[in-house]
Amino acid sequence: MGIQNVDRTLPSNQMVFELRRDAEKFRKFQNDMEASMEDFGLTPAEREAWRNMDIAGLGALGVHPYFLPQVSRLFKGGGYNHNDSDAARLYAEKMGILKEGS
Repeated sequence: MGIQNVDRTLPSNQMVFELRRDAEKFRKFQNDMEASMEDFGLTPAEREAWRNMDIAGLGALGVHPYFLPQVSRLFKGGGYNHNDSDAARLYAEKMGILKEGS
């Protein structure tokens, strides 16, 4: 799961890029993730990974490695980024770096 595995055509890559830059699209994602996934044309596998906050699974599908931590910020916020933030903990848990609930 590295840069060589990126699928540039994967809709999730475009979704992360746009959600991080467009406040209106991000609000829609927060209020109705299913509608956002539909708008971006995510595949069934992508949708399942998003529903489960499966960051490693998104990486395996071809999401760019830079975007993987951004996914955790979409769910947990990114205003106070540090090693013990909710977003950092979610990323570590979902990537198998930290056991869930630790």
